[in-house]
Amino acid sequence: MSKILIIEDEEAIADLEKDYLELSGFDVEIATRGDVGLEKALKEEYDLIILDLMLPEVDGFDICRQVREEKNIPIIMVSAKKDDIDKIRGLGLGADDYMTKPFSPSELVARVKAHMERYNRLVGSNVVKNDIIEIRGIKIDKTARRVWINGEEKTFTTKEFDLLTFLAENPNRVFTKAELFRQIWDMESVGDIATVTVHIKKIREKIEFNTAKPQYIETIWGVGYRFKV
Repeated sequence: MSKILIIEDEEAIADLEKDYLELSGFDVEIATRGDVGLEKALKEEYDLIILDLMLPEVDGFDICRQVREEKNIPIIMVSAKKDDIDKIRGLGLGADDYMTKPFSPSELVARVKAHMERYNRLVGSNVVKNDIIEIRGIKIDKTARRVWINGEEKTFTTKEFDLLTFLAENPNRVFTKAELFRQIWDMESVGDIATVTVHIKKIREKIEFNTAKPQYIETIWGVGYRFKV
């Protein structure tokens, strides 16, 4: 649930805004003093701030400036001031929107939703998701090169990780030792394919419950290995 902070000294207005926002599924907190609102905004985590300009102790302009120095969350300024100079100053300090009182609570909710969606899209577009493989209790994070078995992280050498990942990315397919050696070690097999057998043994010790009866990496006698799904 998205969390919104309303910094507004007129309690009736703040309560009305809170009611409409909560009906739309938002979690809302109110601060009726500028200094209290500023402290909350800086120390706690919110997804959006609705900020009045005329506040006791610390005004909205100063709050906006200090919050913007620390955080990039959307800020909607609200004020009875209609002068363009106030709008220009507020937007110049980093506010995302400026609404002049009186306004419809429904319009406020609509603007809140629009700014939240825009912010989430921008944040989401900058997040690089790790490339992860998950198969029957095994989680392989290719990006971070980490492996978990039933929730417990296990340590793998570089080649163990590469071999396990390659097999997991090609499930139910049989590979010869020579093919695996060529794929992982990037070399033609010249009497070194025993290396594959050793690495498969070490991987099984880390991922199998019973290495005598492997559930993941099967030996296909006379051929090679297969990762079973």
